[in-house]
Amino acid sequence: MININDLMVTGKKATRDGFGTGLLEAARQNKEVVGLTADLMGSLKMDEFKKEFPERFFQMGIAEANMMGVAAGMAITGKIPYTGTFANFSTGRVYDQIRQSIAYSHKNVKICASHAGLTLGEDGATHQILEDISMMRTLPGMTVIVPCDAYQTHQATVAISKHYGPVYLRFGRPAWPIFTEALPFEIGKAQVLNEGSDVTLVATGHLVWNGVEAVKLLALEGIHCDLINMHTLKPLDQSTLLESAGKTKCVVTAEEHQINGGLGDAVAAVLARNLPVPQEFVAVQDSFGESGKPDELLIKYGLGVQDIVKAVKRVLARKKA
Repeated sequence: MININDLMVTGKKATRDGFGTGLLEAARQNKEVVGLTADLMGSLKMDEFKKEFPERFFQMGIAEANMMGVAAGMAITGKIPYTGTFANFSTGRVYDQIRQSIAYSHKNVKICASHAGLTLGEDGATHQILEDISMMRTLPGMTVIVPCDAYQTHQATVAISKHYGPVYLRFGRPAWPIFTEALPFEIGKAQVLNEGSDVTLVATGHLVWNGVEAVKLLALEGIHCDLINMHTLKPLDQSTLLESAGKTKCVVTAEEHQINGGLGDAVAAVLARNLPVPQEFVAVQDSFGESGKPDELLIKYGLGVQDIVKAVKRVLARKKA
C-alpha cells in the first residue's frame, strides 16, 4: 500500500530551477535541442545552457510573438526548440502564434512557461496568469504538463524532448518542497502518492504539496484519501482517476488556476462521461490575483491546506447525503 509518510522531502527549490537543469540534460542528450528566451534567461534558469551551448541559445528580446514564429521555423528544420518566458507571455500574449504556427501544424515546439499562478507573488495580477492551462489544453494536439516540484520539472523537461509534438510545460517562481525523487515520471501517467478509501484528492503543480499536508491532517481525523499527482493535464490519466473514484465515490480537485477550464473541469468531464460522483473544486474563484507573498496569496484565494481539508469534508458530506 502506498503511504504518504514514505515520501522523503529532500530540500526546497523553485520548479524553474528544475527546468534549467532539465534543459541542460536534454541538450546534452540530443544535439537538436535549442533554447530561445524573450529577455528572461536568468529568470528561466537558462544560464548554464547558454554557457555550455552558446551556439544553440537564442536571445529573442522582448518579442514573444516573434520567438514563437522562430521556434516554429526551427522545428521545420528538425530542431527541438524550447521557448522560455513567463507563463503570461507564453500564452496570453502569443496565443494566435501558438495556434496558427505551432498547434495547427503539430510542430515539435516546447513552450516552457515560468512564474505561473498566484505564487509569482509580488509582481501582481498582470503577471499572475490563472487561465493559461485552459487556453493550452483546448488546443488540438497540445500536451499540457504541470509538475509539482523541481525534481519532477527536471524529469518533465527531459521527457518532452523525446515526445514529438507541441508541449506546454508550466512551472513557477518560489522555492517549494522537493519530494518526488523516488518516483518515476511518465508523460500522461499520474502518480498515486497515497492510498485511502474515503475520498480521491487530485492535485497538480504547487497544490500537490498542499495536498500532501492536507492528507496528513485528515488522517489524524480518521479520513483516508487517495492522493493523485495529476502532473499531465492533457492527455489526462483517465484510468487512474476512474479506478480511484470508483473506490472512494467522491473527488476533490486542487489547482493554482481559475476554477474554469483547468484541472477541475478536465476531471469533471471524465467523471460526467464515465462515473458521475460528487466533486468539489479548490481553485481561484473567477477572479484576478494581486500583489503579495506567495503563501499568503494561496490562503487568501482559497488554495491553502485548510481549504483542501474543508473541501474534502464538504464532498464527504455530499457523498453521505
